[in-house]
Amino acid sequence: MTKIFTACLGTETNTFAAIPTGHQLFEETCLYRKGSYGKNVPMFGAPLAVWRARAEAKGWDVVESLCAFAQPAGKTVKKVYEAFRDEIIADLKAAMPVDAVFLSCHGAMVAEGYDDCESDLLAHVRAVVGRDVPVGVEFDLHCNIGEGTLRDATALVLFKEYPHVDVSDRADDLFNVMEGAIEGRTKPVMAAFDCRMIGVFHTTRQPMRSFVDKLSSMEGKDGVLSLSVAHGFPWADIKEMSSKIIAITDNDKAKAEKLARELGMEFFAMRDKTQPPYVNLETAMARVSSHNLPKPMVLADVSDNAGGGAASDSTFVLQALLDRKVKDAAIAMFWDPGAVRLAFEVGEGAELDIRLGGKLGPQSGPPIDARAKVLKLATDVTIQFGGARKGTNPIGDVAALQIEGVTVIVNTKRSQCHSLDCFTKLGIDPSTKKIVVVKSMQHFHAAYAPIASEVVYVAAPGALVPDWSLLPYKNADKTQWPFVANPHG
Repeated sequence: MTKIFTACLGTETNTFAAIPTGHQLFEETCLYRKGSYGKNVPMFGAPLAVWRARAEAKGWDVVESLCAFAQPAGKTVKKVYEAFRDEIIADLKAAMPVDAVFLSCHGAMVAEGYDDCESDLLAHVRAVVGRDVPVGVEFDLHCNIGEGTLRDATALVLFKEYPHVDVSDRADDLFNVMEGAIEGRTKPVMAAFDCRMIGVFHTTRQPMRSFVDKLSSMEGKDGVLSLSVAHGFPWADIKEMSSKIIAITDNDKAKAEKLARELGMEFFAMRDKTQPPYVNLETAMARVSSHNLPKPMVLADVSDNAGGGAASDSTFVLQALLDRKVKDAAIAMFWDPGAVRLAFEVGEGAELDIRLGGKLGPQSGPPIDARAKVLKLATDVTIQFGGARKGTNPIGDVAALQIEGVTVIVNTKRSQCHSLDCFTKLGIDPSTKKIVVVKSMQHFHAAYAPIASEVVYVAAPGALVPDWSLLPYKNADKTQWPFVANPHG
């Protein structure tokens, strides 16, 4: 009887962020054991559910271990990472012998004492199963891939889409690659090419859209098993920080290396055209003032994206809207548990004086003192993450507050705006607003672009400001683009 072992451990670490990633943050976000999430599958647990269904359909046994993921923040506490890693390894030892190991990770997890957690985890896995057992890993495309990962993984399959609407689809892809290896029909060999650049690459825009489609069209032909683009995560000050192309072929290392290099140089050649059209806060407000179309203008506050480790409590955009007396606007979501608690104390329909946001240091801006009306309250709210097979994301208790002309969504569990649920579950229809602000870098796009007259990416101040020259790197490789014009020259 074939037996597979599965587990999930990850987060996306912003080494410049002030919030430590500890056990409580994992508990609040995603912490389950042995498939105990049931039907309410979390985003990074979605691959585990896919692999279980695929394996059981073949009559294989499945041993599912830990499913732990934390909302992105600063470095993971050392003892927390080690405890989770050791739990997975203990479960793996108890499950032996196994025919394959499947891991769902993010690929950008940094802990105290471990700059590359995924390589460390895989080294421990290999020490248990040996070199002959296939080990497959699904990564977020915002991963920083270390040498240990490339050495110890049989197959790496990354999300292709940004926003990440394809988590379950890529889990299927990884299963297909691993299935061939387990049954002896194929022999996956993997190669990586370091593109030597950092940036932000939206797959909703050209030329990235066509590039990703090209990679998809090449898979499953001429011995090409899988092709992935690692966008990298630039807010991690580690030596592994970079973008890469991953190519997996059927027992043809030379072909994998050639493909990875050719596609990597093609990706590098698009570097200028792929970067998002960011505008500063002043320019964004000027566009807000002139907006008169029937659909809302959607502003993405990319620098306060909880999905990249920011506090999600910065006040810069909200203060600018209030200063300009903008009417019929809405913004989501402010992480401010204290403000939510006060709103619950007074109840729906009541008014109160409140101090909102600005609590996590200079990157959050000064707090806003205002008179607010409580429009709606909700407890234990869960929002959807997009894609054909949706995942879920808890955002805690939530209050909708009206502050002058702006409806403000405030919550207790830090999260970015993945979906319209951030508003609609509080009785707010964002499609009827003039201006909608989402604290998100790109994951909002699948849900909000259809209701928007236009989407404006605002590089306001904050923990994820997309200007690499402002980040105090000490360990990252600064011989990459855009620090140097052509590192391949």
